[in-house]
Amino acid sequence: MLYLNERDIKRSVSLKDVMEGVEKAFHIYKDKNFFMPDRIHIDKEPNTLLYMPCFTKDIFGTKIISLFPENTHKNLPVIDGLVLLNNIETGKPVGMLNGAYLTAYRTGAVGGVGVKYVTPEDVTSLGLIGTGVQGFYQVLFACEARDFKKVTVYNRTKEKVEGFIARLKKELPNMEIVSADTTEELVKNSEVIITATSSNEPVLPDDEELLKGKHIVGIGSYKPDMHEFPKSLYGLIDNIYIDNDFACEESGDLITPLNEGWIEKEQVKLFTELMDRKVEKGETTLFKSVGMALFDMVVSQIIYEKAKEKNIGQKIEL
Repeated sequence: MLYLNERDIKRSVSLKDVMEGVEKAFHIYKDKNFFMPDRIHIDKEPNTLLYMPCFTKDIFGTKIISLFPENTHKNLPVIDGLVLLNNIETGKPVGMLNGAYLTAYRTGAVGGVGVKYVTPEDVTSLGLIGTGVQGFYQVLFACEARDFKKVTVYNRTKEKVEGFIARLKKELPNMEIVSADTTEELVKNSEVIITATSSNEPVLPDDEELLKGKHIVGIGSYKPDMHEFPKSLYGLIDNIYIDNDFACEESGDLITPLNEGWIEKEQVKLFTELMDRKVEKGETTLFKSVGMALFDMVVSQIIYEKAKEKNIGQKIEL
């Protein structure tokens, strides 16, 4: 079995490779060429364990991931875990990947693909709310998708912003990267906004005029009691695009507006429908992702194959 740690994964694939894997997964989902049981949530508040198996015609694997929100106060990653890949014909374990890094990479790529299709091609300013591990990769993949000139970041805990910007500048040395004192300032100065928080209250300002014409990608809010979007946003959009059907049962940013009548069920559409059209300038657009094991398996398979080609990773005897 081949074990791939964080460094191995980074050496094996490019950001473009991972984004192509995510786009492939979207098409597999659209064509229904997979079997993905409902993921198992084990909640011990405020923490969550997720068990996520998935099969396609040539991939079989499972991701086990833990989400411990309070780890931010311990200077530890919120997300940890592993991905196990099996031979589709024999069931034999063939690969094991660092689940935290794989999750950061593939979720960053989901956000990047979201930015690619939720925006006009000529956008130049990006805003990020949430400067955790996930926020870092959201910016990297967003900048792979579009030619941004300026990135504005905001985090509720101000002390974390300076170090976050320093890390980003190492990866994006030619990018103008600044911090905002308020989310209102960030929204005002950004055409595209990514939210990557575990907040229980909306992180975007509840201001229709400020939000009008913005292009928004929501990556946080993976539980019914979590919210990143304010009520006013839903009145500006024709549709909200989701990565998979069960998002409506998992995210407070879909459950609450549907229950309260802020949007109708018919307005909630799969993201693959957005991939078939061009977004116009001035249009307010919204993509909400909760993730799925299909992304993990397709991306993991690409990483595994590339690593084997390049002789990267550690071979383990079971």
